[in-house]
Amino acid sequence: MPIRLRRPSAQILEQLLEDASGHQVTYAEVGATRGPELPSGYSHDRHSVALGQGDLPFALGADALRRWRPQLNAGAILTPPLPKVEIGTTVLTTFPLQLGFAIVPCRIVYVTEDAHAFGFAYGTLPGHPERGEEAFHVRRDGDGLVTFEIVAFSRPALLLTRLGHPVARRTQARTTRAYLAAVFDYVKSGGAPS
Repeated sequence: MPIRLRRPSAQILEQLLEDASGHQVTYAEVGATRGPELPSGYSHDRHSVALGQGDLPFALGADALRRWRPQLNAGAILTPPLPKVEIGTTVLTTFPLQLGFAIVPCRIVYVTEDAHAFGFAYGTLPGHPERGEEAFHVRRDGDGLVTFEIVAFSRPALLLTRLGHPVARRTQARTTRAYLAAVFDYVKSGGAPS
């Protein structure tokens, strides 16, 4: 995992993005976050928050995902700054750490867009501290209840994350809470920037 003690320059991030774009995802179970069963051999996460009822919460929730509000509100720096939500998009999320910055490469592996769901999943690329997939979806059920859900499976990819697995899991949980809060706040504020 590229870790830098100082915030990386835009030029460095662009070079890392170009390098990441030439790689394949680091796990075999591409798209598995779509199904009810997540693959064995990974840690599993399923979290959701209710956003409200009807068309407006659904539209605002989808807009939050298109604008990458979960990642941005969790403190990430995105490269490119506002990635396209489409299959094949490679993105670097650079997260500030207590000491330095972690640069995390991912690729969008599927997009969902219909009357009842909008979202996408991205998978890990070489250099990511984990292997696996994370999906972000806004869904509307038959009664009009809108929820934002995150489904993920992951396992350590590097010796450092294997040794620090409990710390990595706590960091993942904290980041997931920030993602959920970001979309909830975006919807409740009517799409106003936070």
